[in-house]
Amino acid sequence: MLGNLLGGFIVIIVGVNLIPTVANQVVLAQAGNVTGAASTILGLTPLFFALGIMAAGISLAVGGLRQAGLV
Repeated sequence: MLGNLLGGFIVIIVGVNLIPTVANQVVLAQAGNVTGAASTILGLTPLFFALGIMAAGISLAVGGLRQAGLV
């Protein structure tokens, strides 16, 4: 259980620290020759990256509660 918590917190910390880098790279990519729907989908990349990090946090919390017998 402790290993799962430690690994989960490392994933969350690294992911949160990478959000600005991902957002900057998306802005740089959109400055190129990307227009229309491709630009819109590319602009959603940071959102889905943040949702993935949030899903990891929720999974970590649910797993911990399940092992404690509260869920």
